[in-house]
Amino acid sequence: MFKLRSHSGARSLRRAAAAGLVSVSLLTAPAANAQTAPSFDTLSSDVQSQVDSFLGQTRESAWTSRNDILESLRAANPQAADALRPVIDGAIELIFPGLIDQKNAEIRAAREAEERAHAEQVAREKAAAEEAARKAEAERKAQRFDTGPCPADARICVDRGGRRTWLQDGNGNVTYVAQGVSTGKPGEETPAGTFYINRKIKDEISWEFGDAPMPYAMYFTNNGHAFHEGSPAYQSNGCVRLTHQDAVRYWNDVPMGSKVFIY
Repeated sequence: MFKLRSHSGARSLRRAAAAGLVSVSLLTAPAANAQTAPSFDTLSSDVQSQVDSFLGQTRESAWTSRNDILESLRAANPQAADALRPVIDGAIELIFPGLIDQKNAEIRAAREAEERAHAEQVAREKAAAEEAARKAEAERKAQRFDTGPCPADARICVDRGGRRTWLQDGNGNVTYVAQGVSTGKPGEETPAGTFYINRKIKDEISWEFGDAPMPYAMYFTNNGHAFHEGSPAYQSNGCVRLTHQDAVRYWNDVPMGSKVFIY
C-alpha cells in the first residue's frame, strides 16, 4: 500500500490539494464575479490537520475520516463543504488510488440491493394478499367464512383474538381479507367496539413514538388509534397494523365515516 510519511510528502499533498481547490473555484465561479481562489493554507488548521491525518491510515479509516470532515464542514458551511469535497477527495486519491470510486460503487450497490429487497417484499405481500382474498371469496361463496359478531353494515371488521381483519360491502358480504394483522399488546390493547373512520393521512408519522412512519393511516378514535402499514409480526401500541398491500387496499376501499367493528 502506497503511503506518504515524510514531511516533504505532506507538503506535496498540501500543494496538490491547494491546486485542486484553485481549479474547482475557477471552474465554478461566474465570470462576472470571479475572485481569487483561496489557497489550501487559508483553511482552518483543524481541516488541514484532518486531511494530513489521511497519511498512515488504512483505506477504511481514511474513508471514515473523509466523511467526518465533510459532515463537519456541512454543519458549519454547506457551500464550503461542496467546494472542498473535490479537494479532500483528491487528497485521498493521492494516498489511496481508487478508494472514492470503490466506496461510491459500494453505496450504489447497497442502495440497489435495498430497492430490490423492498420490491420483492411488496411483491410477496401482494401475492399473499391475493391468495388470501381468493380463499376468502371461496369460503364466502361456500358460506363458511366466519364473520363472528361483526354487523353487516360495518365496512371494516377486526377479530383481535383470531388475528383477522376483513372488508365488507356494507351488506354483510366479505370483499377482502387481509393477509396479516397485529393489534395492541397487553396494557395497550386496541379498543373493542363500534367506531367510525374520522381522519385519513397517507404519509402520517407518529410524534409520540419518535417520528415512526405510519403510512396510509386511517384513524378510528380520537386517541391516536388507526389502521396503518406496519409489520404484523409483532404487537402494536394500540393501532391495527397491516402489510403494505393490505394498507393500500384499506385506504382505497374505505371512505371517511365508514363503520368499524372490533371485537
